[in-house]
Order: sequence, then structure tokens, then C-alpha cells
Amino acid sequence: MQNKGFVKVFSVLLTLVCLFYLSFSFVTRYYSSKAAEYAAGDPAKESQFIDSLSTQKVWLGYTLKQCREMEISLGLDLKGGMNVVLELNVADVLRSLSNKNTDENFNKALDLAYARQNTSQKDFIDLFAEEYKKLDPGARLSAIFSTFELKDRITPQSTDAQVISVIREELKSAIDNSFNVLRTRIDRFGVVSPNIQRLETAGRILVELPGVKEPERVRKLLQGSANLEFWETYDLPEIYQQLIAADNVLAKLDLSKLDAAAAEAPVADSALVATDSTAAVTEEVAEVADSASVDTLLAKIEQKQPDTQSSQSMEEFAKQHPLFALLQINQYNGQLAGGPVVGVAHVKDMAKIDEYLNMKQVKDVLPRNLSLKWGVKAIDEKEQFFQLYAIKVTNRDGSPALGGDVVTDARDDFNQQPGRAESEVSMTMNAEGAKAWARLTKENIGKSVAIILDDMVYSAPRVNDEITGGRSSITGDFTPEEAKDLANVLKSGKMAASVQIVQEDVVGPSLGQEAITAGIISFAIALVLLMFYMCAVYGLIPGMIANGALVINIFFTMGILASFQAVLTLSGIAGMVLTLGMAVDANVLIYERTKEELRAGKNLKKALDDGYKNAFSAIFDSNLTTIITGIVLFYFGTGPIRGFATTLIIGLIASFITAVFLTRIVYEGLIAKEKIKDLPFTTSFTKDLLVNPTINFLGKRKIGYLLPVILIALGAVSMATIGLNNGIDFTGGRNYIVKFDQPVKTDQVREMLSSQLDGAVSVIMIGNEYQVRISTNYKIADSSPTIDREIESRLFEGLKPILKEGTTVDQFVEGNIQSSQKVGPSMADDIKNSAYLAVLFAMICMAAYILLRFRDVAFSVGAFASVAMTTFSIIACYTLLWKLMPFSMEVDQTFIAAILTIIGYSINDTVVVFDRIRETIGLYPKRDRYQVINDALNSTLSRTLNTTLTTFVVVLCIFILGGDTIRSFTFAIAIGIILGTYSTLFVATPIAYEIQKKSLAKKAAKESAK
Repeated sequence: MQNKGFVKVFSVLLTLVCLFYLSFSFVTRYYSSKAAEYAAGDPAKESQFIDSLSTQKVWLGYTLKQCREMEISLGLDLKGGMNVVLELNVADVLRSLSNKNTDENFNKALDLAYARQNTSQKDFIDLFAEEYKKLDPGARLSAIFSTFELKDRITPQSTDAQVISVIREELKSAIDNSFNVLRTRIDRFGVVSPNIQRLETAGRILVELPGVKEPERVRKLLQGSANLEFWETYDLPEIYQQLIAADNVLAKLDLSKLDAAAAEAPVADSALVATDSTAAVTEEVAEVADSASVDTLLAKIEQKQPDTQSSQSMEEFAKQHPLFALLQINQYNGQLAGGPVVGVAHVKDMAKIDEYLNMKQVKDVLPRNLSLKWGVKAIDEKEQFFQLYAIKVTNRDGSPALGGDVVTDARDDFNQQPGRAESEVSMTMNAEGAKAWARLTKENIGKSVAIILDDMVYSAPRVNDEITGGRSSITGDFTPEEAKDLANVLKSGKMAASVQIVQEDVVGPSLGQEAITAGIISFAIALVLLMFYMCAVYGLIPGMIANGALVINIFFTMGILASFQAVLTLSGIAGMVLTLGMAVDANVLIYERTKEELRAGKNLKKALDDGYKNAFSAIFDSNLTTIITGIVLFYFGTGPIRGFATTLIIGLIASFITAVFLTRIVYEGLIAKEKIKDLPFTTSFTKDLLVNPTINFLGKRKIGYLLPVILIALGAVSMATIGLNNGIDFTGGRNYIVKFDQPVKTDQVREMLSSQLDGAVSVIMIGNEYQVRISTNYKIADSSPTIDREIESRLFEGLKPILKEGTTVDQFVEGNIQSSQKVGPSMADDIKNSAYLAVLFAMICMAAYILLRFRDVAFSVGAFASVAMTTFSIIACYTLLWKLMPFSMEVDQTFIAAILTIIGYSINDTVVVFDRIRETIGLYPKRDRYQVINDALNSTLSRTLNTTLTTFVVVLCIFILGGDTIRSFTFAIAIGIILGTYSTLFVATPIAYEIQKKSLAKKAAKESAK
């Protein structure tokens, strides 16, 4: 084998890379087990243990937080959590760009476009432009959008096309702003390994939150509009005596009793707990808040260092000064620091400080117009300490000094100074904002103005002079990244655009654990069966070499997935298991060709050389066609389908490396060391199996055509009468998997919920008689923030009679609902159209590749016809069987993924036969084409049946053991394997023969006419 040295070096380097990336998963698992051991079942302690180590370097210079980011994370279907697709309200963006123009036709056009969006594939801006033109054909969009803020880009003379171009740019900016706001909110939410990304569809953002257990809180967090505000501030010395007073109030209270009372009382009332001595305590405060006590306390705080004080003195200080024991006052050399920063606190103490500051007794001694808010970012490298800012509320209604909607632009830049350059942020405001900003800055010269988004302080720059004209420059000790973040924050106030959830999946942790178990079991059994099969068919040594290649294939696949920081999902495991079945095909091709060479009388070394050489083109073509299918899946799919496609592509590339190159190096090494001299690549069971078969496939081609035609015809009749069982991916709606403490019947559950959901409900059994899936499209077009809760309440009211006695609605949502899924109407239409395009595009890609590779239209047409027959036959099976099968057979995204997978598999099989036909024609160009094609089909029959059987066995393992969530998916693939093999033998090849026969006849007629 040429380039053996390169293959060895590449394999070693790839192994090292895989070991490096996989090592992070082992490190995080080690620390997770230590945390679990330390916590002894207390989730709060476990989280605290992990947080305490998050910034510590634990492996190869990486912190634990970085290691957790580098590990292979579990997807929502394995770990539980929430997957949400958010859509920006484009109508809000357009209203904002028009300065809330009150033109009747403008607002009516927005409403009409919004109504059409659910049923049209055009984007919102195009729909709006169409509706506006219909309402007023002679009107120009520039009349609406030539505002003061856009005067440099849109003039009254601008064409509609120019205006639409500017609107699209502004919409992209609004999406970017929303993306940045959501990213910060999610970071604050504390989710491990969140995933947030912009989708191709304008205005949509995907958010994945593994492990989240509070979906209602997440919905509120994600759907709230960005709330940018500018506030005046207090300097610390102005409020320090009141802080001392608050500290003394807390010292006089029995906080241990308050904590106990708060734990027992309802959450809403916990902040109102008081004692009879409150009035007396408040009076005493005034006596201690004098200048002498201030200096004494500052000295105490400065001396209070944990590493130099005994635990007893620390405990005593905490009793005397509960607030200052947690909040380190901002001071320098024993003096209070200027500026609005009150102090610094450890992240674990922030909640307790908030609790103290929200007590009624504490509020009574603090200025009424004082609001204390935390900074959004930690101030230390370990991300442990945060600053608390003193905000001054100057308006009687509690509103900010200036709203963020006045900001028209913000950008990060470098301020060039002699000898140095510093990052700065420039900000531009509209005319109204410029006037208010001039007044605000004039009144606060020498003080700070806080920039607040989502109730968190992002920056508090000091005002040096009155700023007029609406243009400001914010400088400070910024890194370029911090300057960019602040610019994004300022721009977030530019668009008053809300976002709404158009697709949502919530998976409970218990369902996720079942999926993990099912996935691991199906994977292990499939691997063992494959290994046993290879040894049983080809002998112990060839079988074990092929098995070794399979194990290395798994290692490489997992390592590459880890290097991409991919998320492992149940569909990803299914892709890996399927890859194993298809990876065996390369070994089967090599071994079958080697057996042919051995039967021709060649010695083992020469037979292996020729076997690998002759099988290469078929392996290359078959793998590449399946990889093309995987790319189509990845491009058109979302979520789980992309996970499946990623694993499939990586697995096939890894199988090519291991089967074609590494196994050959092993054989060459064994032969060179004379470890093996004679290998028949058969066993006593397979010695005489399918040796030189002589089946007349072409002679039976008419019968071969007839069977799929009958199946498709029956499917067409069924489609017209029964139809397909479309899932909510294609129709829109909600799915809930609900678990009960007792066996239930689907008819009973359906009847109980019918009145609650206006009859728009269907129920099927999932897994066992204790668990059902409830599907409904009740109020699916309603995007109000309370609709999800309303439907959960309706489910609870309907199912109350069969729930455990005393169950509350919250307990039902948290305990009984195992997972939920929501797809809005517009999202469903997009998914459905993308699915159709994906299938059509995949079929065209396959036909084009065959034409390019074989340079014969007969092969291309045969392949396309075979793929089309397989696809339509699977659809026919689904429309005929979905009411008969004991599991869900929905047509949704996963079904389309199965169709695309079978397209790749079917072409894989067809390419092998076509490759043999091409090879034989090259060797014997004058031999009768009928005989050539029959011989090719017979000579590859052993390989075809072996590959079909191994892949079918693997898919059968997933079907039986892989869990209910992918049963329909694996059923479609299992049918497709059988139909795909059939189509290769009785559709693709015979059609190619028919076309070639006509072509050869025409060619002969022309030659005879000469």
C-alpha cells in the first residue's frame, strides 16, 4: 500500500487529538462524582461544590468551567431540559423604525401581513410591502420611514426597493441585539452548556437549555422585551450612614428565627416577616449612625480578613454586622471610595444580601429613592465577586431618568491618545433623547449615570461635562470585547421588539434517563451482534480485525464529536449505531472481493491487495453518496436531525479510514511477520453459500416492476381516503407526554380532555399503559404569555379524576408531564416545506452524482427511479399501516430524516452494483449487456445480502430497544432497507439495462446504415 507512513502518522495524530478532547469528559465526570459524594443528595450543595471549583485549573491548564464546555454534552432528550425557537416580532421593529407612525394604511398593512405570515412562505417584510401597495398603490414607503433617525439612509425620494433594503439591515441589527440580550440572560440563568444560535430564517433564534426544570420561568425570561434604561446614581458617602443603620437593624433582629419563619411561610409573604421590636430597633439606629461609628466600622471592615481572623471572631463579626459580613464596602486606605459602587460580594452571598435589603425593616431606614442593583459581570478572573451599585430614583412614578429607546446607534471603537489607545463606545440619540441627555448630564457633572439592562448594571460612566447634540463617548478601562458588549447593550434599546416562542420542546429528566438507558442498551447489543456476525461469516481472524476497526471507528467518531463540542442526542446515538451497520459494508466489500481473488487461484497476499484495490471505488462512491445525504439532512434539518446527520457523516468518514487503510496495514503486518499464511474468509457455515449464483434477475424484471407499482397504487388510494398521520411538525400543535400512577386507556383520556380542549385532542399510548401522549392544536395560534399555563391547567382539570388524590396543578406539571412540545403554525409550514425540498434535493443530488461518476444517463435514470420508488413505497406503507401499528407512525421531521437516510442507503447499494457493471464492461466491452448485468448482480449478491442483513439487524436493535421516541424513525429505516435492496435488484439495474439496450440498438442501427 502506498503512503503507508502517512496513514500511520495521520492515525496516531488523530488518536492523540481524540484522546485529548475525550479526556475532558472523564475529568468532568470525576468532579461530578466528587460533587455528588460531597452533597449526599442535596442539589444545592452539589451545585455549590461545582461552582467553587469552576475557575480552578483542574486539567492541562484548563479550569473546570472550561472542561465542562469542552466535554461531550448530553442533549435534551438524554438529559432533559428545554429547546425553544424564538421569533422576533418584525411588526414591532417596523413600527419602531417608523417612529410609531399612525398612518392607517401602514398599521393595517402590518396587521394583514401578520395574519398572512402563518400561511405564506414569504418573509414578513415582503408581505408587508405587498399589503401596503394593495391598500394604497400610489404610496411610497419612504413617506413612512424617512424619519430623523434614518434621514441619512432614507430620503423622501428613496425608492421602495431602497427602503426595503434599509429595513432588512435594521431587522438584522434587531436580531443581533435580541441575540445578545438573550445570551446574557441565559448566562445569568446559570445553565450548563447552553446553546444559542441564529437560524437561517430571518428573525428566528434557537435556544437549548439542558437540565432546565422551570419551563415557565424560562418562557418569561426569554420572551420579555429588552429594557434598557439610564439612571442617576448616589455616591457611596451619601448613603453610607443609612447603610450602617440598615446593618444595625439586621443586627438587632434574630435572623435565625426570621430565616426559619421565612422557610415555613408562603414565598410571597416571606419578605414581610417582622418582630414587635421593629420600632424600637429603628429608633436605636439613629444613635449609632454618627461619624465616630462610621470610622470605627470602616476600620473593622478593613481589618476583617478571613485568612487572618479566627472562625470565632468572624462569626462574632457576622452577628454584629450581618450586612457588612457579606458585603465588602468599597473603600481605599480606610476611606470610602467615591462613585456609585456600594461594595463587592461573593456570588454565593448575593441572594442573601438581596433578601436582607428587601426586608421592610431595612427599607424603612434606607432612602426611599434608593435602589440597589448588581453589576452584570464579575470583577475578578475567577468570576466570584460582583459589585453592588446605588441607583437614585428621581421620577415619582419610579421610571428611569431616560429610556433606552432614544438610542439610535452605538458602536465600539479605539480612542487614539498620544502613546496609547483605549477602547471606547460611541452612542447616538434621537432629537428627543439628545435634549433629555443634555439635561441629565448637566445635572450630574462629576457623578455617574448607570446604564441598566434587564435590571442589571452594565456600566456606570462618570459625567465630565454637559453633553449636547445627542452624541456621547463612553471611555473606561474596557477590553475590546467589553466595549463591544456595551455597544450591543446600548443598541438593544433601539428596537422595542418582543420575541415569541414558535417552537418548544420540554423533556423531563426521568424521560431523559430512560432514553440514555435505551440508547446504551441498543448500542451495546447491536455492536455485539455485529461482531459475532462478522466472525461467524468470515472467520475468527478476519472477523476480529473488522471488529477492531469498528471499535476504532467508534473511538474516532466520539473523539471528533468531542472536538466539535457537539451535543450527544438519542438521534445521534441512533446515527452512530446505523453507521456501524453501514461501516461493516466496507469490510464486507473487501472480503467478498478477496474471496473472488482467492477462488481465482491467487495467494493470500495478492488476493488481499487486489481485493482492497478492486473494492476501493465501490466503497468510495457508496460512502460519498451517503455523506451527501447527510449534508442535505444537516442543511435542511433542525435539532435532533442535525445531530443524527453530524454523527452519520463523521462515522462514515471514520469508517472509511479504519476499513480501507488501518485494516490493510494490520493484514500487511501479519503477512510480513508470517503470522497468517492461509485465510479462506469463510467458515463452515458460509463456505458454499452463494458461490457463483446464476439467478436471472433481468428475466424477472417485469414482475419486479409490478410489485412496487401495486404497493404505491394501494398507498395512493389510502392517501386519498385515510391520509397520513401528520405530526405537529407539519400541522402545528402541542404534544404532552403524561405519566400516571395507574393504568389508563387512551379513549378514556381523550374523552376526559375533549370538553377542555374543544375536541381538538388525540391520545396514543407511549411505552406502556401508564403513559400517554396527548396531542392538541387548541389555541395554537395564540401567542399570549399565559397560553401555555392555561393549557396545562386545562389538562390538569380534565385529568384530575385519574390523578393521585391531592395533586395540585404545579405538581401535575412538574411530576406527571414528562415532556412537552410546541410548534406554531408558521414554524410548521416552514418545516414542512423544508422537508419536501430536502427530499427532492437529495434525490436530484444522487442522480447528478451517478451521472457525473459513471458518465452514463442510463445509470442516473435507474438510480433516480429506484430512489423514487423506495421513497413512495415507504410513504405508502405509512399511510396503509399507521392505524394498525401499536406505536406512533407520524410523518414529521424524523420521518423525513429516515427517508433521506434510506435514499443514501439505497444509492449506496445501487452504486456497488453499478460499479461492478462498469468494471465488467471495461474488461469485456463486446460481451452481451444482458449477461454482463446479470453477472454483476449475481457476483455482488453475497455482499448485498450480507450488508442488508447486518444493517437490518442493527436497526432492529434500535427499533426494539431504542425507546418510543425514535421507534417510528427506525421502523421507516427498517422498511427502507428491505425496499432499497429490492429496488437495487429489480428497479435500478433493470431500468438502466432497458435504457442501455435501446441506446446500443440505436448505435448498431446507425453503424449498419453506413
